[in-house]
Amino acid sequence: MENPIVKLQQKIGELTETQRRVADYIIKHPLDVAFLTVDQLAGVVKTSTTTIMRLTFNLGYSGYTEFQKGLQENLRNQAAPQTRLEANIKGIEDDDLWGRYAETQIRNIQNSIDLISHDTLEHTQKMILSANRIICTSVRSGLPVAQYLTHGLNRLFGNTSLVVADLSDWVDNVVDMDENDIVIAISFPRYARRIIDLARTAKKSGVKIISITDSYSSPIASHSDIILPCNSSSIAFHNSAVSAMFVADYIISALAIRYPEQTKKRLDKVNAILTDINYHSLN
Repeated sequence: MENPIVKLQQKIGELTETQRRVADYIIKHPLDVAFLTVDQLAGVVKTSTTTIMRLTFNLGYSGYTEFQKGLQENLRNQAAPQTRLEANIKGIEDDDLWGRYAETQIRNIQNSIDLISHDTLEHTQKMILSANRIICTSVRSGLPVAQYLTHGLNRLFGNTSLVVADLSDWVDNVVDMDENDIVIAISFPRYARRIIDLARTAKKSGVKIISITDSYSSPIASHSDIILPCNSSSIAFHNSAVSAMFVADYIISALAIRYPEQTKKRLDKVNAILTDINYHSLN
């Protein structure tokens, strides 16, 4: 049986706002939903049972019961990976701060692996590969991810720039962009208004938007062509960028490995220059 979570991911852009809120809750809490009645789920997400039933119909199920059976089967199939996850953190004491931090980040990364399909990653890479210009943008906790992506993609293709939405006059950066360009926006709570404004404005010019954000109900999701959900939970007060950095690093690595004909020539030139600089600096 096809994974219900993957079906939700694929259909998320076609759903109504209310259905998207239900879908987002299911994606975040699949274990809970697997054992909630339709009335209980409606109460939790504050919607009607009719909305939930229509959502399951849109996904190709005969109703909530069939959808829930698929969810339960999917969770059973994930039992082995979860056991491996538990093995990774075996022996961690409850009062071990370092261990609890590791556990949180491993789960955040696992969550992204579960929510982002191979097809979505493939589409992301092809979109980046075909872009004339790329802008990476973020603020605050997401800024290190935007900086890392900018560095990696610019090293590969030479067409990527960073826009710090809170500081830059981003209008000058996006005014001439078109359907051949993309914006990669990293946005976590509390969501910065200027990132959303940038994405919405660029979208009006046909620019493709890839968003790295915490959920499908994030404010930037409605302006995005591709959504890469990354849990930003931490053990303290802040948004953690670890899972987002994990996804960013994968994208850079996958592009270099899978498309050497588009990346190797430039990388070789850059490496030759850096080697020459290092050689002369030592003499």
